[in-house]
Amino acid sequence: MLGALIGDTIGSVYEFHNIKTTEFPLFSTKSTFTDDSVMTMAVAEWLLKGKERTMDDLEDAMVSLARRFPNRGYGGGFYRWLFFPNELRSYDGQRSDGLRHPYGSFGNGSAMRVSAVGWFYDTLEETEFWAKKSAEITHNHPEGIKGALATAAAIYMARTGSTKEDIREYIVSRYGYDLSRTCDEIRPTYRFNETCQGTVPQAIVAFLESTDFESCIRLGVSLGGDTDTLCAIAGTIAEAFYGSIPEQIVKHEWELLPEVFHVILRRCAEMSHYRLPKGL
Repeated sequence: MLGALIGDTIGSVYEFHNIKTTEFPLFSTKSTFTDDSVMTMAVAEWLLKGKERTMDDLEDAMVSLARRFPNRGYGGGFYRWLFFPNELRSYDGQRSDGLRHPYGSFGNGSAMRVSAVGWFYDTLEETEFWAKKSAEITHNHPEGIKGALATAAAIYMARTGSTKEDIREYIVSRYGYDLSRTCDEIRPTYRFNETCQGTVPQAIVAFLESTDFESCIRLGVSLGGDTDTLCAIAGTIAEAFYGSIPEQIVKHEWELLPEVFHVILRRCAEMSHYRLPKGL
């Protein structure tokens, strides 16, 4: 999960200033966590409620944390879902009755917030079931659900000993994503894309080509596009696969995160398969 937050923070600087290179400072004075991290922590907080959790609990966690961190780059439809549900329209044009409902989104928000699901369950089937639940409260379009499932499955497989080729084959065969292009092939023409289908495959490719956690983040940023979300997705898979993050990166990120995130991450380390780096 910390890998997602780190990817989000590092990518935040380059989201609207794509640089198309792996040579860049990882952190700057402008580096900050965005809505990606807030919603990742909201899903984690929901899972911590245990077997009695409900979808109302997920809504409460998402809205509560968003109110604590309101100006973090929430997308237009999701912003209305959070703060102005009476103004929400689903993408088929149907107006909300003032309550929060799924609105047909296939944006990449469902994939960027799913990290915790990959760490809480003992089977791939359970992981995919709860990933679907975490997505469809808002992103109930098939592509929105698919992005969350593919990301959570990759995390689960990465942390349970699957090889990169195993992960690639599963994601391609089950979810139909094209993972055949290299980062060098993607980079020249890749542009800003907020959809699951335009972000998740690219993030997975960045992970597959990486040699360690840092190289994964650098490859993700170098692709361009929606870099904070792309790197949040790539980073969380890389953390699960490599099992460690460089100490200096962890230290810098930890200092940028609010205490409520520290509390959630520590509780996850107690109640799931997730483990924080030593000293946190």
